[in-house]
Amino acid sequence: MIIMNKPLVIDVETQYSFQEVDHDLSRLKISLVGTYDYTSGLYKAYHENELPDLFKLMEHASEIIGFNLNKFDLPVLAPYYLGNIRQFQTLDILELVYESLGFRLALNDIASATLGIKKSGHGFMAIDYFRNNDWKKLERYCLDDVRITKSLYEFAKMKGKLLFRSVHGLKEIKINFTGKNKSRHAVTLSLGI
Repeated sequence: MIIMNKPLVIDVETQYSFQEVDHDLSRLKISLVGTYDYTSGLYKAYHENELPDLFKLMEHASEIIGFNLNKFDLPVLAPYYLGNIRQFQTLDILELVYESLGFRLALNDIASATLGIKKSGHGFMAIDYFRNNDWKKLERYCLDDVRITKSLYEFAKMKGKLLFRSVHGLKEIKINFTGKNKSRHAVTLSLGI
């Protein structure tokens, strides 16, 4: 039986804040990575010592989906990955928003306007959860962001838009998936599996 590869949604949480590492993404260190795997239909959290298992999933996914994925999540993951982290097919929702509007918006603002839901916290809380070894709260926070990202992706894919609130009321963000990731290229399996 051949299993068709499907997308993987990810969200990265870090051990340090930007200020603590002089804004050097490579020094932020992973505390947790949350995922939704469209192949298995499961949400999962990966601790720093479990990243090789995450990388196996990433290497076999049809694309990696995230919010600020290309400028945050992947650069933070790069020091842990043996291969070229930029080889993956990606769909970065924040980049699509920027392409449409010409400016960036926060995940919480888009989720609130589009889905009527809010994030369960902010990044500094995730760092505190890590430092206090409160893994349950950290996993819940991270996986909530994965759920929001997945829901925004599915909404945009179905409706061709997302929403945000401006001073003039609710506004549409046209999202165009056409031409995105058209050419599927082979991923080098740096883990040998």
